[in-house]
Amino acid sequence: MRKSRASFVTNMLLLAVFPLAMIFGALWDLTTMTIPNLLTVALAAMFAVLVPFTGLPLPEIALHVAAGVAMLIVGMGMFAFGWIGGGDAKFVAATALWIGWYDLLGYLLIASIIGGALTLLLLWFRTMPLPLFMQREWILRLHDRNTGIPYGVALAAAGLLMFPETVWLKVAAHAA
Repeated sequence: MRKSRASFVTNMLLLAVFPLAMIFGALWDLTTMTIPNLLTVALAAMFAVLVPFTGLPLPEIALHVAAGVAMLIVGMGMFAFGWIGGGDAKFVAATALWIGWYDLLGYLLIASIIGGALTLLLLWFRTMPLPLFMQREWILRLHDRNTGIPYGVALAAAGLLMFPETVWLKVAAHAA
C-alpha cells in the first residue's frame, strides 16, 4: 500500500510539474513581462529530484543536463546582445533540461514558429486602438509599442507541445 501510494505520487509529479511550470511561466510572462527566477530554479531542482525515478541511464541524464547548459549559454549570449530577456534565457535553459538533447531542436523550432506568430499578432494588436474595457495594466503593457514580446509564452507553449514526446510522459504511462 505504501509503495503504491509513493508510485502514484511520483507519477503525478512526473506528469504535473513540467506542464504546470510551463503554464505558470507563460501566464506570468504574459501579464508581467517577466519570468520569476524562482520558477526556473524550481523547474531545474524538480528535474534533479524526479530524474532518478525515470530509470534513465547516466549518459542520457548527462544529455539532458547538456541541453540545459547549452541553452543557458546560448540564452545568456542572446541576452547580452539584447535579443531576449534574462528570464527567457533562464526559462529556455530550464525547459531544455526537461526536454533533453534529442528533442531540443524540435522544441526550438516549434518555439520559434510560435514566437514568430506571437510577435506578428502583438505587432498587429499594437496598431489597433485599445477599447476602454481592455485597459488593464498588463494589457496596456502588451499594447505599448515600446515593450518587448513576452517570449516565455512561446517557450512554454512549445514545451507543452513537446511534452508528450519526452521521457517523462513515457515513464509515467509505463508505470500506470
